[in-house]
Amino acid sequence: MNSVCLIGNLTKDPELRYTPQGTAVSVLSIAVNEGYGDKKEAHFFQCQVWGKTAENCNQYLTKGSKVGITGSLRQQRWEKDGNKKSKIIINAQRIEFLTTKNKEEKEENFDFQG
Repeated sequence: MNSVCLIGNLTKDPELRYTPQGTAVSVLSIAVNEGYGDKKEAHFFQCQVWGKTAENCNQYLTKGSKVGITGSLRQQRWEKDGNKKSKIIINAQRIEFLTTKNKEEKEENFDFQG
């Protein structure tokens, strides 16, 4: 089983790109807080969102937006200067916009699945 659910805040605006085939992909960086008081710490994760959901993230989310993410973990591997590198990302299947502001600065709640 490979499943992850997180609630956190975007640390920067979404980065929307398109594959050569025209599929939208958005990269989200989120901070998830854990603990309380002096024991509070933040964990940082990178998420990929695909298709129409990626375009919606780019349209409605900005730095600081609170989101709920459900997805699976993926390991990206590559080689640079002869060194093997890897990182873990979250491949999001569902994004819930918990607090957002659209272009009219009006708060809204959305739930998108991709």
